[in-house]
Amino acid sequence: MNLYTFGKAVVTVILTPIYRFDVIGREHFPKEGGVLLCANHIDNLDPPVVGMTAPRDVSFMAKAELFDAPILKHIMPKIKAFPVKRGMSDREALRRGLALLKEGNVLGLFPEGTRSRDGKLKKGLAGAGFFALRSNSAVVPCAIIGPYKPFKRVKVIYGEPIPMDELRERKASAEETTELIMMHIQRLIDNH
Repeated sequence: MNLYTFGKAVVTVILTPIYRFDVIGREHFPKEGGVLLCANHIDNLDPPVVGMTAPRDVSFMAKAELFDAPILKHIMPKIKAFPVKRGMSDREALRRGLALLKEGNVLGLFPEGTRSRDGKLKKGLAGAGFFALRSNSAVVPCAIIGPYKPFKRVKVIYGEPIPMDELRERKASAEETTELIMMHIQRLIDNH
């Protein structure tokens, strides 16, 4: 058993008795091939919750500062996370993310770039659009609806893959593509 599988099991055992998870739409998740998974970000628990509820292993881009922490710097790579320098164009992180998608893996992103303090969906950063346009991966929106309060429901909704062919064909901008992704996440929030 690798550390990712072990960690997923531990997180499930710890969080499941505290929160009541309603996971909706797993059937929309492609069973193979590259997947760009884009979710809203309301809490520090979002990455482990998405990791435990997604039907496939997810590699997350995580803020570079986490890789400086004494214990985390050894654990993060083993749970398929890799660093991204926030607030600048991190070419190494972009290359790494594209490589993961082209190899048929799942790349998890929180396009807002940071947690939403009020729980409302914020404007997404262009990185999500960049990955969606530069890869032929399926783009799956995900909505996390909280708040995380003990013994309360937390919904994790996986939407159908967003059609990207038209945007890719006309070489749409990363910003426009990210806006479309955020619109699909907002629609999942509104409908649930």
